[in-house]
Amino acid sequence: MYLNSNIKVLRKRKSITQENMAAAIGISRSKLAGYELNVNPPLDTVLLIADFLSVSVDILLRKNLEELSEYKLREMLETDQFLKGRNLRILTTTVDETGRELIEVVSQKVKASYLAGFSDLDFIGELPRFNLPFLPQDKKYRVFQVDGDSMLPIPEGAWIVCEYVEDWTAIKDGGKFVVVTEADGVTFKIAYNQISEKQKLLLCSSNPIYKPFEVDINAVRELWRYRLMMV
Repeated sequence: MYLNSNIKVLRKRKSITQENMAAAIGISRSKLAGYELNVNPPLDTVLLIADFLSVSVDILLRKNLEELSEYKLREMLETDQFLKGRNLRILTTTVDETGRELIEVVSQKVKASYLAGFSDLDFIGELPRFNLPFLPQDKKYRVFQVDGDSMLPIPEGAWIVCEYVEDWTAIKDGGKFVVVTEADGVTFKIAYNQISEKQKLLLCSSNPIYKPFEVDINAVRELWRYRLMMV
């Protein structure tokens, strides 16, 4: 993660002193100085910093802004490319002792609580977690347990590894996704992108006995792209 260096890059780009920025978000200057070095702030402070710097949490944590030219940095910050749904997508994650992101496991048992707890650091921190070293390390993954028979031949109870989706508008029709919504909670479906025309996703099952249905993109809280099934 690049949180510490990114805070400094964005603060200096806005020509804001540590003292002024710290006062604006309600912390001491010494704490902000520590965050710009190697101290990781608590989640609520990360959210305050992201809002103050007008940047998504995804960018703040996962993009190495020091490597970007001014043109590329401006392009990133001033277009919607990395800001689609930024007010909705606050990803809470866990890391190991080296800072590598871990893969949390969402079982059928905790699915009912996931909608309320997906942004709660304590809830996510209590989930079982592990690492798969053969997966690309520049992506975020989570494992979900399949509930029901709507996505056959992937059976009920199967464990699926999914990749976090940052840009919802880039969803390709026919892909399999875990969709977290206010009304339906955690759902595993085939998605069709209707965002540009209707601000909706069409969700379908591979089992024809289940009817397709639409969800408003503003009701979506997280999207995870299916990558593989664990045997």
